[in-house]
Amino acid sequence: MSAVRQGMPGATRICPHCKATILETASVCPACRHHLRFDSDANARAAARFSPLHVEGTIRHPPSDGAWEYSMVLSIKNERGEEITRQVVGVGALFPGDERTFTLSVEAFEAVGYKAANKGRLRR
Repeated sequence: MSAVRQGMPGATRICPHCKATILETASVCPACRHHLRFDSDANARAAARFSPLHVEGTIRHPPSDGAWEYSMVLSIKNERGEEITRQVVGVGALFPGDERTFTLSVEAFEAVGYKAANKGRLRR
């Protein structure tokens, strides 16, 4: 486990367990849920998290059709509609009678130690 990091909001690093790109400030990897460092303020920050977006949907394959293949694609766009990132999150197949539920949730929290008035807006 490493020491607490405080960088610019949005700064990233690689999880040593699953190799996912995560926020530098994360004390627990959101992908594999392994603990990355001791953080005495983790409970307070977890309570301050909120989810501005949560979407869930289910696909049910009719029993009379042939097999379906699917790709779950995640796209993030900025305020101008420009695509920042696009990733295939998962792929698979649905056979007659199968169903899959897909859930997307965005977790947000205040960036600790960052004063927006002093720094200006981040550009990507």
